[in-house]
Amino acid sequence: MKAVVWRGLGDIRVEDVAEPEIQNSTDAIVRLTSSAICGTDLHFVRGTFADLREGIILGHEGVGIVEQVGDMVRNLEPGDRVVIPSTIACGTCSYCRKGYYAQCDNANPGGKRAGTAFFGGPKAAGDFDGLQAEKARIPYAHIGLVKLPDEVSDEQAILISDIFPTGYFGADIAEIEEGHSVAVFGCGPVGQFAIASALLMGARVIAVDSQEDRLAIARRQGAEVVNFEKEDPVETIVELTGGIGVDRAIDAVGVDAEHPHRGPAADPEENEKFEAQAQKIAPDGPERPPFKPGDAPSQALNWAVEALAKAGTLSIIGVYPPTVTTFPIGQAMNKNLTIRMGNCNHRKYIPHLVDLVRAGVIDPVSLLTQSDELTDAVEAYETFDQRKPGWLKVELEPAE
Repeated sequence: MKAVVWRGLGDIRVEDVAEPEIQNSTDAIVRLTSSAICGTDLHFVRGTFADLREGIILGHEGVGIVEQVGDMVRNLEPGDRVVIPSTIACGTCSYCRKGYYAQCDNANPGGKRAGTAFFGGPKAAGDFDGLQAEKARIPYAHIGLVKLPDEVSDEQAILISDIFPTGYFGADIAEIEEGHSVAVFGCGPVGQFAIASALLMGARVIAVDSQEDRLAIARRQGAEVVNFEKEDPVETIVELTGGIGVDRAIDAVGVDAEHPHRGPAADPEENEKFEAQAQKIAPDGPERPPFKPGDAPSQALNWAVEALAKAGTLSIIGVYPPTVTTFPIGQAMNKNLTIRMGNCNHRKYIPHLVDLVRAGVIDPVSLLTQSDELTDAVEAYETFDQRKPGWLKVELEPAE
């Protein structure tokens, strides 16, 4: 079968690989009808996240048809149409039973303290082959597959695999209440769904980005928009909120995904550019933390902390690698901020979001801007990486 395979830094290929097989009694084999490229995948291609196995299949978003089930999968049968949560969970440990599926004790082969397991990621995430393929093995399929009603299309469902629940998770852990003001930093796919989720919860939303096509989508959703390349976002947010700041802020950016190489091995000119970016000084505002080789400039985090009102809440759902160790803890502490963060507990939210889409409360397809054959994945990755206008989210369709 065909699959998108990681061969090294900056080197991905569409290759013929062996078809997956049932390994455990709770496994299922799914024939993928839809997959997608996520910004997190770009981290692996660029080396922001290290320690991938050469030859691993990429991708953690998928929709498909069940072809085989293990003996202990009692709620599914071949022919069922399903969406695949991006994170892997057993459903029986104490964490899963509390809804913390992303911190399952059993899914990650690294042990109980290893943390989140997900498809197509580094060894620390379990080293599971991903979903940018014609077929995939799904561990703990009785929990890790959610049946889809006929009213929800593949195009809608692929967005419920990862980015919609992640955006909803970001709004949920921010503890948004009706009437709250919320700043969402980053208007990529996850940011757009964080905006949509905050609006569903009755919030006033201010969206921050620099790309006009993404800001236009945020504006169409009903958010007030701020282009940080044209104005200081913190000053503007404070002014828009009557000098108080926002009640809630969501960092949907994470590590700066637009810049591929950092640290001592990076191009010195690139490091200088990063340092210049990180040391921008806003009018009458504090100096931004200096860039350190090996770290990612946490500009969105700094802006979020500054833009929050006293006693506000910061929700962090953008992806940061373990190598990032900087955070404006002093300012956050002095403002009595509450900080909540983590990987999305996908399985907790997906059934509810399927119901919202089925009922017509929200249609996520407006964010699916491109669709390509799986065999054209390398070119799609390259174009997606360049942040060209209109390339907000890319679906991959396995060949018939």
